[in-house]
Amino acid sequence: MKILLIHQYFLEENDPGGSRWNEISKVWTDLGHEVTVVSGMMHANGNEKLKEYKGKYFVKKQQGKVNVLRCHVSESYNKGFAGRLWGYFSFMFSSLWGGLFYVKGKFDIVIVTSPPLFVGFSGYLISRFKRIPLVFEIRDLWPESAIDTGVLTNKLIINLAFRFEKFIYKKSKLINVLTPAFYETLKTVKGVSVEKLIMIPNAADFSLSEKLLNEFDSSEFRKFLGIEGKFVITYVGAHGVANHLQQVLEAGKKLEDTNVLFLLIGQGMEKEKLKKMASDMNVKNVRFIDPVPKEEVFKYILASDMGASILKNVDTFKTVYSNKTFDYMSCKKPILMAIDGVSRKLVEDANAGCFVEPENAESFNSVIRNYIQNPILLTQQGENGYNYAKENFDREKLAVKYIERLKQL
Repeated sequence: MKILLIHQYFLEENDPGGSRWNEISKVWTDLGHEVTVVSGMMHANGNEKLKEYKGKYFVKKQQGKVNVLRCHVSESYNKGFAGRLWGYFSFMFSSLWGGLFYVKGKFDIVIVTSPPLFVGFSGYLISRFKRIPLVFEIRDLWPESAIDTGVLTNKLIINLAFRFEKFIYKKSKLINVLTPAFYETLKTVKGVSVEKLIMIPNAADFSLSEKLLNEFDSSEFRKFLGIEGKFVITYVGAHGVANHLQQVLEAGKKLEDTNVLFLLIGQGMEKEKLKKMASDMNVKNVRFIDPVPKEEVFKYILASDMGASILKNVDTFKTVYSNKTFDYMSCKKPILMAIDGVSRKLVEDANAGCFVEPENAESFNSVIRNYIQNPILLTQQGENGYNYAKENFDREKLAVKYIERLKQL
Protein backbone atom coordinates (compact mmCIF):
# COMPACT_ATOMS: atom_id res chain seq x y z
CA MET A 1 0.00 0.00 0.00
CA LYS A 2 0.94 3.65 -0.50
CA ILE A 3 -0.05 5.54 2.63
CA LEU A 4 -0.19 9.30 3.21
CA LEU A 5 -0.11 10.25 6.90
CA ILE A 6 -0.87 13.75 8.19
CA HIS A 7 0.60 14.10 11.66
CA GLN A 8 1.62 17.48 13.06
CA TYR A 9 3.92 15.93 15.69
CA PHE A 10 5.72 13.18 13.76
CA LEU A 11 9.11 13.09 15.45
CA GLU A 12 12.45 13.93 13.97
CA GLU A 13 15.07 11.21 14.31
CA ASN A 14 16.24 11.10 17.96
CA ASP A 15 13.51 13.54 19.03
CA PRO A 16 12.17 13.14 22.57
CA GLY A 17 8.50 12.37 23.09
CA GLY A 18 5.86 9.83 22.17
CA SER A 19 6.87 7.95 19.03
CA ARG A 20 3.73 5.95 18.21
CA TRP A 21 3.67 6.81 14.51
CA ASN A 22 7.42 6.69 14.03
CA GLU A 23 7.31 3.08 15.21
CA ILE A 24 4.19 2.12 13.24
CA SER A 25 5.56 3.61 10.01
CA LYS A 26 8.82 1.71 10.50
CA VAL A 27 6.94 -1.59 10.83
CA TRP A 28 4.89 -0.79 7.72
CA THR A 29 7.87 0.16 5.57
CA ASP A 30 9.75 -2.93 6.73
CA LEU A 31 6.77 -4.93 5.46
CA GLY A 32 7.17 -3.30 2.05
CA HIS A 33 4.54 -0.57 2.24
CA GLU A 34 5.32 3.02 1.22
CA VAL A 35 4.69 5.72 3.85
CA THR A 36 4.78 9.47 3.24
CA VAL A 37 4.25 11.81 6.20
CA VAL A 38 3.10 15.42 6.08
CA SER A 39 4.25 16.86 9.40
CA GLY A 40 5.03 20.10 11.23
CA MET A 41 8.29 21.93 11.84
CA MET A 42 7.67 22.38 15.59
CA HIS A 43 7.95 19.73 18.31
CA ALA A 44 4.83 19.51 20.48
CA ASN A 45 6.79 20.89 23.45
CA GLY A 46 9.34 22.97 21.55
CA ASN A 47 9.69 26.74 21.61
CA GLU A 48 11.16 27.36 18.17
CA LYS A 49 11.95 25.76 14.84
CA LEU A 50 15.19 23.95 14.16
CA LYS A 51 17.74 26.06 12.30
CA GLU A 52 17.27 24.03 9.12
CA TYR A 53 13.64 25.17 8.95
CA LYS A 54 14.13 28.88 9.69
CA GLY A 55 12.69 31.01 6.91
CA LYS A 56 11.26 27.98 5.07
CA TYR A 57 7.72 26.75 4.58
CA PHE A 58 8.33 23.25 3.20
CA VAL A 59 11.29 20.87 3.55
CA LYS A 60 11.44 17.33 2.17
CA LYS A 61 13.37 14.76 4.21
CA GLN A 62 13.99 11.03 4.43
CA GLN A 63 13.74 9.34 7.83
CA GLY A 64 14.81 5.75 7.32
CA LYS A 65 12.43 4.41 4.67
CA VAL A 66 9.77 7.04 5.42
CA ASN A 67 9.32 10.10 3.17
CA VAL A 68 8.65 13.21 5.26
CA LEU A 69 7.44 16.66 4.20
CA ARG A 70 7.95 19.18 7.00
CA CYS A 71 5.45 22.04 6.79
CA HIS A 72 5.33 25.47 8.39
CA VAL A 73 3.98 25.85 11.93
CA SER A 74 3.83 29.25 13.62
CA GLU A 75 6.47 29.73 16.32
CA SER A 76 3.77 31.27 18.52
CA TYR A 77 2.74 27.67 19.27
CA ASN A 78 3.83 27.67 22.93
CA LYS A 79 2.94 31.31 23.67
CA GLY A 80 -0.42 30.92 25.35
CA PHE A 81 -3.75 29.64 24.09
CA ALA A 82 -4.07 32.07 21.17
CA GLY A 83 -0.56 31.18 20.03
CA ARG A 84 -1.26 27.47 20.23
CA LEU A 85 -4.52 27.87 18.32
CA TRP A 86 -2.69 29.73 15.56
CA GLY A 87 -0.07 26.98 15.61
CA TYR A 88 -2.83 24.48 14.89
CA PHE A 89 -4.39 26.53 12.10
CA SER A 90 -1.06 27.41 10.48
CA PHE A 91 -0.33 23.70 10.15
CA MET A 92 -3.84 23.04 8.88
CA PHE A 93 -3.21 25.42 5.98
CA SER A 94 0.41 24.42 5.31
CA SER A 95 -0.34 20.68 5.45
CA LEU A 96 -3.21 21.14 2.99
CA TRP A 97 -0.97 23.02 0.56
CA GLY A 98 1.91 20.58 1.04
CA GLY A 99 -0.31 17.53 0.72
CA LEU A 100 -1.84 18.79 -2.51
CA PHE A 101 1.16 20.33 -4.28
CA TYR A 102 4.42 19.07 -2.71
CA VAL A 103 3.61 15.38 -2.24
CA LYS A 104 3.78 13.64 -5.61
CA GLY A 105 2.39 10.33 -6.79
CA LYS A 106 -0.73 8.31 -6.13
CA PHE A 107 -1.79 6.99 -2.74
CA ASP A 108 -4.21 4.32 -1.59
CA ILE A 109 -5.28 6.03 1.61
CA VAL A 110 -4.82 9.16 3.74
CA ILE A 111 -4.64 8.91 7.54
CA VAL A 112 -5.06 11.91 9.83
CA THR A 113 -4.10 11.57 13.48
CA SER A 114 -5.58 14.01 15.99
CA PRO A 115 -5.23 16.17 18.03
CA PRO A 116 -5.20 18.81 16.73
CA LEU A 117 -8.73 18.23 15.52
CA PHE A 118 -8.73 20.84 12.75
CA VAL A 119 -6.00 19.08 10.76
CA GLY A 120 -8.84 16.77 9.80
CA PHE A 121 -9.92 19.52 7.40
CA SER A 122 -6.63 19.11 5.50
CA GLY A 123 -7.07 15.36 5.39
CA TYR A 124 -10.66 15.62 4.18
CA LEU A 125 -9.83 17.95 1.27
CA ILE A 126 -6.76 15.92 0.31
CA SER A 127 -8.87 12.75 0.31
CA ARG A 128 -11.40 14.42 -1.98
CA PHE A 129 -8.84 15.85 -4.42
CA LYS A 130 -6.83 12.62 -4.54
CA ARG A 131 -9.97 10.45 -4.49
CA ILE A 132 -8.78 8.17 -1.72
CA PRO A 133 -10.41 7.01 1.56
CA LEU A 134 -9.93 9.11 4.70
CA VAL A 135 -8.99 7.39 7.97
CA PHE A 136 -9.26 9.53 11.10
CA GLU A 137 -7.42 8.58 14.30
CA ILE A 138 -8.30 9.87 17.76
CA ARG A 139 -5.37 9.99 20.18
CA ASP A 140 -7.27 12.31 22.54
CA LEU A 141 -10.94 13.33 22.75
CA TRP A 142 -10.86 16.91 21.56
CA PRO A 143 -12.38 19.42 22.28
CA GLU A 144 -13.47 17.73 25.54
CA SER A 145 -9.94 17.48 26.96
CA ALA A 146 -9.20 21.15 26.17
CA ILE A 147 -12.46 22.21 27.80
CA ASP A 148 -11.95 20.12 30.95
CA THR A 149 -8.43 21.45 31.51
CA GLY A 150 -9.56 25.06 31.05
CA VAL A 151 -7.46 25.55 27.93
CA LEU A 152 -10.52 26.09 25.72
CA THR A 153 -13.17 28.49 27.05
CA ASN A 154 -14.38 30.50 24.05
CA LYS A 155 -17.94 29.35 23.34
CA LEU A 156 -17.73 30.18 19.64
CA ILE A 157 -14.60 28.06 19.16
CA ILE A 158 -16.07 25.25 21.27
CA ASN A 159 -19.22 25.21 19.14
CA LEU A 160 -17.12 25.27 15.96
CA ALA A 161 -14.97 22.39 17.24
CA PHE A 162 -17.96 20.17 18.06
CA ARG A 163 -19.55 20.88 14.67
CA PHE A 164 -16.33 20.08 12.85
CA GLU A 165 -15.83 16.92 14.92
CA LYS A 166 -19.26 15.68 13.81
CA PHE A 167 -18.46 16.54 10.20
CA ILE A 168 -15.12 14.73 10.11
CA TYR A 169 -16.58 11.59 11.73
CA LYS A 170 -19.24 11.53 9.01
CA LYS A 171 -16.73 11.91 6.18
CA SER A 172 -14.21 9.35 7.45
CA LYS A 173 -14.32 5.83 6.03
CA LEU A 174 -12.66 4.44 9.15
CA ILE A 175 -12.04 5.87 12.64
CA ASN A 176 -9.33 4.44 14.87
CA VAL A 177 -9.53 5.10 18.61
CA LEU A 178 -6.79 4.46 21.15
CA THR A 179 -8.81 3.31 24.17
CA PRO A 180 -11.97 1.30 24.97
CA ALA A 181 -13.48 4.45 26.52
CA PHE A 182 -13.03 6.39 23.26
CA TYR A 183 -14.70 3.52 21.40
CA GLU A 184 -17.67 3.54 23.77
CA THR A 185 -18.00 7.34 23.66
CA LEU A 186 -18.04 7.47 19.87
CA LYS A 187 -20.51 4.61 19.66
CA THR A 188 -22.99 5.62 22.37
CA VAL A 189 -22.56 9.39 22.82
CA LYS A 190 -21.51 10.62 19.39
CA GLY A 191 -23.53 8.12 17.37
CA VAL A 192 -20.71 6.75 15.18
CA SER A 193 -21.49 3.44 13.49
CA VAL A 194 -19.51 0.50 14.88
CA GLU A 195 -18.75 -0.51 11.27
CA LYS A 196 -16.51 2.56 11.09
CA LEU A 197 -14.72 1.97 14.39
CA ILE A 198 -11.55 0.07 15.20
CA MET A 199 -9.19 0.24 18.18
CA ILE A 200 -5.42 0.12 17.70
CA PRO A 201 -4.17 1.52 21.03
CA ASN A 202 -0.86 2.90 22.17
CA ALA A 203 1.63 0.11 22.67
CA ALA A 204 5.06 -0.94 23.86
CA ASP A 205 8.20 -0.83 21.73
CA PHE A 206 9.95 -4.03 22.73
CA SER A 207 12.65 -3.71 20.06
CA LEU A 208 14.47 -1.14 22.17
CA SER A 209 13.63 -2.29 25.68
CA GLU A 210 14.65 -5.91 25.11
CA LYS A 211 18.01 -4.85 23.73
CA LEU A 212 18.71 -2.66 26.76
CA LEU A 213 17.37 -5.21 29.25
CA ASN A 214 20.10 -7.57 28.06
CA GLU A 215 22.96 -5.07 27.69
CA PHE A 216 22.42 -2.01 29.89
CA ASP A 217 24.12 -1.64 33.29
CA SER A 218 21.55 0.34 35.26
CA SER A 219 23.67 0.46 38.44
CA GLU A 220 26.49 2.21 36.58
CA PHE A 221 24.00 4.67 35.10
CA ARG A 222 22.64 5.40 38.58
CA LYS A 223 26.18 6.17 39.74
CA PHE A 224 26.66 8.44 36.74
CA LEU A 225 23.48 10.33 37.65
CA GLY A 226 24.35 10.42 41.34
CA ILE A 227 21.14 8.67 42.38
CA GLU A 228 22.50 5.46 43.92
CA GLY A 229 20.72 4.66 47.18
CA LYS A 230 17.59 6.52 46.10
CA PHE A 231 14.09 5.16 45.51
CA VAL A 232 13.66 6.63 42.05
CA ILE A 233 10.28 7.35 40.48
CA THR A 234 10.56 8.61 36.89
CA TYR A 235 7.95 10.57 34.99
CA VAL A 236 8.47 10.96 31.24
CA GLY A 237 6.24 13.28 29.24
CA ALA A 238 4.83 16.74 28.76
CA HIS A 239 5.01 19.40 31.46
CA GLY A 240 1.75 21.11 30.57
CA VAL A 241 -1.54 22.20 32.06
CA ALA A 242 -3.06 18.77 31.40
CA ASN A 243 -0.36 17.02 33.45
CA HIS A 244 -0.66 19.18 36.58
CA LEU A 245 2.79 18.14 37.81
CA GLN A 246 2.39 20.36 40.84
CA GLN A 247 1.00 17.22 42.47
CA VAL A 248 4.47 15.65 42.28
CA LEU A 249 5.97 18.59 44.16
CA GLU A 250 3.30 18.25 46.84
CA ALA A 251 3.97 14.53 47.12
CA GLY A 252 7.70 15.21 47.31
CA LYS A 253 7.21 17.41 50.37
CA LYS A 254 5.36 14.63 52.19
CA LEU A 255 8.16 12.16 51.40
CA GLU A 256 11.07 14.35 52.50
CA ASP A 257 11.97 11.96 55.32
CA THR A 258 12.50 9.09 52.84
CA ASN A 259 15.04 8.36 50.10
CA VAL A 260 12.45 8.97 47.36
CA LEU A 261 13.60 10.97 44.33
CA PHE A 262 11.26 12.01 41.51
CA LEU A 263 12.81 12.51 38.08
CA LEU A 264 10.66 14.62 35.72
CA ILE A 265 11.88 14.23 32.14
CA GLY A 266 10.40 16.36 29.40
CA GLN A 267 9.38 19.84 28.33
CA GLY A 268 6.24 21.94 28.18
CA MET A 269 4.55 25.26 28.82
CA GLU A 270 4.48 24.78 32.60
CA LYS A 271 8.06 23.64 33.14
CA GLU A 272 9.60 26.96 34.16
CA LYS A 273 6.64 27.67 36.42
CA LEU A 274 7.09 24.25 38.04
CA LYS A 275 10.80 24.88 38.61
CA LYS A 276 10.01 28.16 40.37
CA MET A 277 7.29 26.47 42.40
CA ALA A 278 9.74 23.75 43.47
CA SER A 279 12.21 26.43 44.56
CA ASP A 280 9.56 28.41 46.44
CA MET A 281 8.34 25.23 48.18
CA ASN A 282 11.94 24.19 48.91
CA VAL A 283 11.34 20.75 47.38
CA LYS A 284 14.65 18.86 47.43
CA ASN A 285 13.62 15.44 46.10
CA VAL A 286 12.31 16.41 42.64
CA ARG A 287 14.79 16.75 39.77
CA PHE A 288 13.92 18.30 36.40
CA ILE A 289 15.64 16.81 33.34
CA ASP A 290 15.51 18.20 29.81
CA PRO A 291 14.08 16.02 27.03
CA VAL A 292 16.36 13.24 25.80
CA PRO A 293 16.20 10.82 22.82
CA LYS A 294 14.12 7.69 23.30
CA GLU A 295 17.05 5.35 23.89
CA GLU A 296 18.21 7.65 26.70
CA VAL A 297 14.67 7.77 28.09
CA PHE A 298 14.69 3.98 28.36
CA LYS A 299 17.98 4.12 30.24
CA TYR A 300 16.43 6.47 32.82
CA ILE A 301 13.42 4.16 33.16
CA LEU A 302 15.62 1.08 33.59
CA ALA A 303 17.63 2.91 36.25
CA SER A 304 14.44 3.72 38.18
CA ASP A 305 12.36 1.79 40.68
CA MET A 306 9.01 2.89 39.25
CA GLY A 307 7.51 4.83 36.35
CA ALA A 308 4.78 7.42 36.89
CA SER A 309 1.82 8.21 34.64
CA ILE A 310 0.21 11.49 35.69
CA LEU A 311 -2.61 13.73 34.49
CA LYS A 312 -4.89 16.40 35.91
CA ASN A 313 -7.91 15.10 37.82
CA VAL A 314 -10.66 15.70 35.24
CA ASP A 315 -13.26 13.32 33.83
CA THR A 316 -11.99 13.41 30.23
CA PHE A 317 -8.68 11.86 31.25
CA LYS A 318 -10.49 8.83 32.61
CA THR A 319 -10.82 7.83 28.94
CA VAL A 320 -7.11 7.93 27.98
CA TYR A 321 -4.11 5.63 28.00
CA SER A 322 -0.81 7.33 28.77
CA ASN A 323 1.68 6.15 26.11
CA LYS A 324 4.58 6.14 28.58
CA THR A 325 2.75 3.53 30.64
CA PHE A 326 3.62 1.00 27.97
CA ASP A 327 7.28 2.05 27.96
CA TYR A 328 7.42 1.43 31.72
CA MET A 329 5.84 -1.98 31.19
CA SER A 330 8.31 -2.91 28.45
CA CYS A 331 11.15 -2.05 30.86
CA LYS A 332 9.69 -4.22 33.64
CA LYS A 333 8.96 -1.26 35.89
CA PRO A 334 5.79 -1.06 38.02
CA ILE A 335 3.59 1.97 37.43
CA LEU A 336 2.51 4.68 39.82
CA MET A 337 -0.79 5.41 38.05
CA ALA A 338 -2.21 8.84 38.84
CA ILE A 339 -4.88 8.61 36.14
CA ASP A 340 -8.30 7.15 36.92
CA GLY A 341 -10.55 5.29 34.47
CA VAL A 342 -9.25 3.04 31.70
CA SER A 343 -5.58 3.65 32.61
CA ARG A 344 -6.24 2.59 36.18
CA LYS A 345 -8.10 -0.50 34.93
CA LEU A 346 -5.19 -1.37 32.64
CA VAL A 347 -2.69 -1.36 35.51
CA GLU A 348 -5.01 -3.21 37.87
CA ASP A 349 -5.93 -5.85 35.28
CA ALA A 350 -2.24 -6.45 34.64
CA ASN A 351 -1.34 -6.22 38.36
CA ALA A 352 1.47 -3.99 37.14
CA GLY A 353 1.45 -1.18 39.67
CA CYS A 354 -0.84 0.83 41.88
CA PHE A 355 -3.42 3.59 41.46
CA VAL A 356 -2.99 6.85 43.34
CA GLU A 357 -5.72 9.44 43.37
CA PRO A 358 -4.71 12.32 41.07
CA GLU A 359 -3.90 15.60 42.86
CA ASN A 360 -4.00 13.85 46.25
CA ALA A 361 -0.56 14.12 47.86
CA GLU A 362 -1.56 11.90 50.77
CA SER A 363 -2.52 9.11 48.35
CA PHE A 364 0.92 9.40 46.69
CA ASN A 365 2.53 9.37 50.13
CA SER A 366 0.86 6.22 51.47
CA VAL A 367 1.23 4.18 48.24
CA ILE A 368 4.92 5.02 47.77
CA ARG A 369 5.73 4.27 51.41
CA ASN A 370 4.11 0.85 50.98
CA TYR A 371 6.43 0.11 48.05
CA ILE A 372 9.47 1.21 50.07
CA GLN A 373 8.49 -1.23 52.82
CA ASN A 374 7.65 -4.05 50.34
CA PRO A 375 10.33 -3.94 47.62
CA ILE A 376 9.42 -7.42 46.36
CA LEU A 377 6.30 -5.82 44.83
CA LEU A 378 8.54 -3.87 42.44
CA THR A 379 9.95 -7.01 40.84
CA GLN A 380 6.65 -8.92 40.79
CA GLN A 381 4.59 -6.11 39.31
CA GLY A 382 7.33 -5.17 36.86
CA GLU A 383 7.33 -8.71 35.47
CA ASN A 384 3.52 -8.75 35.39
CA GLY A 385 3.40 -5.55 33.36
CA TYR A 386 6.02 -6.76 30.90
CA ASN A 387 4.19 -10.04 30.28
CA TYR A 388 0.79 -8.31 29.95
CA ALA A 389 2.10 -5.74 27.48
CA LYS A 390 3.92 -8.41 25.49
CA GLU A 391 0.66 -10.32 25.13
CA ASN A 392 -1.71 -7.41 24.47
CA PHE A 393 0.23 -4.27 23.51
CA ASP A 394 3.16 -5.24 21.30
CA ARG A 395 3.64 -2.38 18.81
CA GLU A 396 4.69 -4.66 15.95
CA LYS A 397 1.69 -6.96 16.30
CA LEU A 398 -0.73 -4.04 16.50
CA ALA A 399 0.85 -2.30 13.49
CA VAL A 400 0.30 -5.45 11.43
CA LYS A 401 -3.33 -5.62 12.61
CA TYR A 402 -3.76 -1.94 11.63
CA ILE A 403 -2.43 -2.37 8.09
CA GLU A 404 -4.57 -5.46 7.51
CA ARG A 405 -7.66 -3.44 8.40
CA LEU A 406 -6.59 -0.61 6.08
CA LYS A 407 -6.23 -3.06 3.18
CA GLN A 408 -9.94 -3.79 3.46
CA LEU A 409 -10.72 -0.20 2.44
